[in-house]
Amino acid sequence: MKYGKTERISGIVILLALLAIFVPWLMSDPAPREERPQPSFVIEKPTEVERRDVPAPERPSTVNEPSLSSTPSSANSDGYIPIDVSPRTPQTDQAQRPAASGSDAATSDNDPIADLMATNNSGSNSGSGSNSTSNTASQSSSSPSASPQGQWAVQVGSFGEAANARRLGEQLSGEGFTVYQRERDNNMTTVFVGPYATSEDGDAAMTSIKERANVQGLLVRVRD
Repeated sequence: MKYGKTERISGIVILLALLAIFVPWLMSDPAPREERPQPSFVIEKPTEVERRDVPAPERPSTVNEPSLSSTPSSANSDGYIPIDVSPRTPQTDQAQRPAASGSDAATSDNDPIADLMATNNSGSNSGSGSNSTSNTASQSSSSPSASPQGQWAVQVGSFGEAANARRLGEQLSGEGFTVYQRERDNNMTTVFVGPYATSEDGDAAMTSIKERANVQGLLVRVRD
């Protein structure tokens, strides 16, 4: 056997001792509330402090009494001084500039420098107008002309709605391009610009469409 008779007897004695200690403690009733120690509060007696009378403060000798003569005559009976709320015009040393006389106005009207500047401005405006006209003419002349027998065209879009295709065609026609449409088998409407006789004319037309209408096209070869 692992444990002998002596060890068993020692274990039993220890268990009996523990039972003798804890069983009475568990079975006993708690002490009544009246027998429990109550906390005690002790209030100490306040400390007596000697009280003394403090004399009233005296005005320093360096401070003078306000004199009645310094009070302005405009003060009210209550001692308040009225305030003038009306604004006053600030005073300045600058003299007002006199109005221009009739002779000065006539002199300014007959100023040759002003006339020269006006002439230059009108010349620049007319020059800009002529430049814009020449630019428009050059743009229209740079676009190649379409050839009915050509086999090259610029495809500018395919639309599922015919109204969108028609709107794009009207925009390009307003820019001076020759536009035509073709309906495809998948219910799509393709918009073309052209046709052109050579691929070089088609490239030039595609560049002109990009510059003038801001529409990116694709050069394609078309067949009837």
